[in-house]
Amino acid sequence: MEAIAVENLTKQYHNGVQALNGLSLTVEEGEIFSLLGQNGSGKSTLINILTTYLLPTSGRAALFGKDVSREASSIRSKIACVAQKTSIDPYLSLRENMMFQSRLHKVPKPEAEQRMKALIEAFGLERYLDYPVNSYSGGIRRRLDIALNMMSDPKILFLDEPTVGMDIQSRQAMQEMMRKIRRDFGTTIFLTTHYLEEADSLSDRICIIRDGKEAVQGRPKDLRRYLRQNFLKVSFEDGISAKAAMTHLPEIFSVDTVRWKENAAQFPIEDRQKALTQTAEALLNRKLQFKGLEIVEPSIEEVFIHLTCERGEVT
Repeated sequence: MEAIAVENLTKQYHNGVQALNGLSLTVEEGEIFSLLGQNGSGKSTLINILTTYLLPTSGRAALFGKDVSREASSIRSKIACVAQKTSIDPYLSLRENMMFQSRLHKVPKPEAEQRMKALIEAFGLERYLDYPVNSYSGGIRRRLDIALNMMSDPKILFLDEPTVGMDIQSRQAMQEMMRKIRRDFGTTIFLTTHYLEEADSLSDRICIIRDGKEAVQGRPKDLRRYLRQNFLKVSFEDGISAKAAMTHLPEIFSVDTVRWKENAAQFPIEDRQKALTQTAEALLNRKLQFKGLEIVEPSIEEVFIHLTCERGEVT
């Protein structure tokens, strides 16, 4: 069943800004769906429409078959939204926050206590239950905020860049929390993130939008095939070796698509064997030391950059 259906959706603000321009997408019940796009591409506007904070200018958006423009009150009882700014009260404990949330949603106290216990156990938050929320780090507070929003037993959970600014360990804990929400509670997750590898590893499906409309959408493995080409990755031992090679690679291959990440260069190729042979020979002839050569598939990052950046734009 479709949890979210968006058809030819547009949104134009009173100042003339066209935030959405004929966007269409579908989200299936029980999946993790990621929406990717540059700043200003329309992601926040779409979330505001789907969560009934904004009305669209035209087109249709429905959650579980209910139209956001006509059945907003019915939709609100089935969704929860965790925005970039946490909604949890920092001066109350997690227990106090969760019970207060249950009263807002008119959940009977025995049911609320059972639901709180299940959420705390599922996410391993026992040690955070009885102390003021502001005594914890930002990453922990973010996780507590998500647990709080699960108290209403939402069918769809909207997460707007939930891991922004987190360290690696906090991001990993948050990602595992999202997997548990989908697996253990059957909740559909609608996610926006700027961490493309996060979307790749978490999502059942991804939609990349540009200028307020979808550029492409599908399963991560299908999106990786979108470019219909492979890449050659050249790894170097350290920054010194990489720097020495940096000026030569574009010269060797006469391409302006060499991209650097840490101590590795990556560029598109057509013929695998020819590329491997020519690259090895060119590097050895110039006495450029390298660690390894490998053929890699396009990543979601390559697809994203290809679809959202004009030639010459800084990425």
